[in-house]
Amino acid sequence: MNYLVHLYLAGPDPELRLGGLMGDFVKGPLDDRYPPGIVAGLRLHRHIDSLAAVSPHCRASRQRLHPRFGHTRAVLVDIFYDHFLAVHWDEFHVQPLHDFAADTYRLLREHHDLLPPGLARIAPRMTELDWLTSYRNLASVDTALQRIATRLSRPTALGEGVTELDRCRNELLGDFRGFIAEAQDRLDRS
Repeated sequence: MNYLVHLYLAGPDPELRLGGLMGDFVKGPLDDRYPPGIVAGLRLHRHIDSLAAVSPHCRASRQRLHPRFGHTRAVLVDIFYDHFLAVHWDEFHVQPLHDFAADTYRLLREHHDLLPPGLARIAPRMTELDWLTSYRNLASVDTALQRIATRLSRPTALGEGVTELDRCRNELLGDFRGFIAEAQDRLDRS
């Protein structure tokens, strides 16, 4: 769900970025159905998810959100972090976000035959609606939360999550900055 954060942390290597994008769609053991660089990107995705699960910054963000969001607080944090990265992109990356997104969409088109079915299904819509840059806008964040809420098996307050972004924006932004620094440090050391 936090596509932009995974893409950013994957760095410039196209296969790592593609594996990072595919991570939410590939479950179970990693085998030789993908090239080694994509497998490395899938492993990186899982490593980042594991780090986020135990990070004090992500934990603080989840705890800031109202308890009525329950287990969906982690989803909210993922999407809020993508929002913060999109809004503050110029602080983190030299390539303009629009160009970075265009490169990513091109990567999805060029490797469409390797994409897992779920990602292959949404990739055209992701490109057409420019999801990666759209997260700069609160309306797009709200739309994403509404879409995800309709796909959940049980009703949740997830669709109302943008109110939490408004309520806790400064604290969540601080948590986000802490997590990105922590993740970059951990990845640099591994």
